[in-house]
Amino acid sequence: MMQAAPRLAMVAGEASGDLLASLLLQGLQQRWPGVSAAGIGGPKMQAQRFDAWWPSHKLSVFGYVDALRHLPELLGIRRSLRQRVLADRPDVFIGVDAPDFNFALETSLRAAGLRTVHFVCPSIWAWRGERVNKLAAAADHVLCLFPFEPELLAKHGVAATYVGHPAADLIPLEVPRAQARVALGLDETDTVVALLPGSRKSEIAHIAPALLQAAQRLLAERPGLKFVLPVVPGLRALVRQHVDAHAPQLPVTLLEGRSHEALAACDLTLIASGTATLEAALFKRPMVIVYKLGWLNYQLMKGKGYLPWFGLPNILERDFAVPELIQDAATPEAIAHEAAGWLDNPARCAELQQRFTHLHLTLRQDTARKATDAIAKVLGRA
Repeated sequence: MMQAAPRLAMVAGEASGDLLASLLLQGLQQRWPGVSAAGIGGPKMQAQRFDAWWPSHKLSVFGYVDALRHLPELLGIRRSLRQRVLADRPDVFIGVDAPDFNFALETSLRAAGLRTVHFVCPSIWAWRGERVNKLAAAADHVLCLFPFEPELLAKHGVAATYVGHPAADLIPLEVPRAQARVALGLDETDTVVALLPGSRKSEIAHIAPALLQAAQRLLAERPGLKFVLPVVPGLRALVRQHVDAHAPQLPVTLLEGRSHEALAACDLTLIASGTATLEAALFKRPMVIVYKLGWLNYQLMKGKGYLPWFGLPNILERDFAVPELIQDAATPEAIAHEAAGWLDNPARCAELQQRFTHLHLTLRQDTARKATDAIAKVLGRA
């Protein structure tokens, strides 16, 4: 007899989680065409027939202070979601990233007899290593993006599978630069800088001013530069306010989403640390990684990291392959200086492209299929 397609509950936070979950859903639907999924998700998940009880942007908080400000709402959503999932009794719950929201939820659901999968090992190798104990209590199985993570989790008794990074499957090995430039109305001879100040309101508030002022400095030194700035849906007005306030003369084109086209088209990106930096590496682009927090958030996080690197490309390369400017070091002058270092050195850019091509091949693992195979084992349907 054919087994009925599984029913899933899922929670994905922020734009990066929405992308990861949508690619996972594609693989699940290929294996089980009638699969159903509901919970918290964004527009990319909804395009895969996901039933979003709450939108993923509800979980988009930035740092301790922002989390405390939204804590009552977040706790209310989690409580209501738990009740709804327990009443529905899906075959498996899949938490996609958002560990501070998902771990407690997964632990509760698991205690109530539901099977749980967590997609994306939290960066316990970089900071807050004690979270591995919460992960062990929360998840029957962990889907890991990076090859060194399953061995690390095994030491703590956590079952895990390396599935690669879905962005490495999605992004072509050969960057479609010319095609992207045509789509964005850019000339082949233009020198293009992509500005990516983050996807959350508070992130943009801290990082966008420095990026925009750095871009203004670059333009003064190199007239004719073109700038593109992808904007998360719903935040265009906020980004426009920052442009008007900090770089009113900058010839910058605001794009509705389209970050992949911007990264494919650009010669250089000034970019907030996070998942987008890995996507920039997969597009083989030189970058300057920038990160700034509010003063209190930074004081709470300072000194908790285990690694000398902040950005994902550098962590994976285990080297300062690209410059990082964090907190007080992230001045417009310093950002512009590091950016000029890329624009003035084509040989350095070519060497970086070779390194990132090797990284791309390492992370390209047919993630949707490998993740679906692992979930099938959890469900006893291998």
